[in-house]
Amino acid sequence: MHLIGMLDSPYVRRAAISLQLLGLRFEHRSISVFSTFEQFRKINPVVKAPSLICDDGEVLMDSTLIIQYAEALAAGRKSLLPGSLLERQHTLREIGLALAACEKSIHIVYERNLRPVEKLHEPWITRVTGQLLAAYQILEADLIARPLGVTSAAINQAGVSVAVAWHFTQQMLPEVVRAADYPALREFSVKAEALPEFIAAPHGAGTYRHAG
Repeated sequence: MHLIGMLDSPYVRRAAISLQLLGLRFEHRSISVFSTFEQFRKINPVVKAPSLICDDGEVLMDSTLIIQYAEALAAGRKSLLPGSLLERQHTLREIGLALAACEKSIHIVYERNLRPVEKLHEPWITRVTGQLLAAYQILEADLIARPLGVTSAAINQAGVSVAVAWHFTQQMLPEVVRAADYPALREFSVKAEALPEFIAAPHGAGTYRHAG
């Protein structure tokens, strides 16, 4: 399988880390939806990162759907989702909050970096910032009340998604979401980023490095 997209995207990074944790081998191609748009379009005309080229050549897109496919491939051996209904319910809540934080962070980054200054819409930025902070405030409280596993064996999809989202926001918007205000998330992130699966897929323009 080939994972397409840059690791500065939290969605690409989430997929890369999840594939590793599920024990699935893949090759990573760091292709940008911006600077190498035409190259990406030849792989997936929709130009959506991440895209996954399956073994038979069919292309999947969207990190959640790619991870769902990966879960099916690893079925019977490993899963990043708990088996009990109540535990899965809570895990899905945390994933939803993390993905919302990713989405709102990206909205702010795009608004700042892609839209001309004279066309910035401050009411929109204010609203999105409020949504972003709300997501992290809930995640902080949840993490204190119900700590997430943070070893290669114990981390689940909630942990992966929360850690990747937090790291992305801190890389891109540290002045918006101040790390000092979220000590539990900050500590969890430090531990997650020290895991070999995270180290092998670092945020940025690099390429996933097979551990070992």
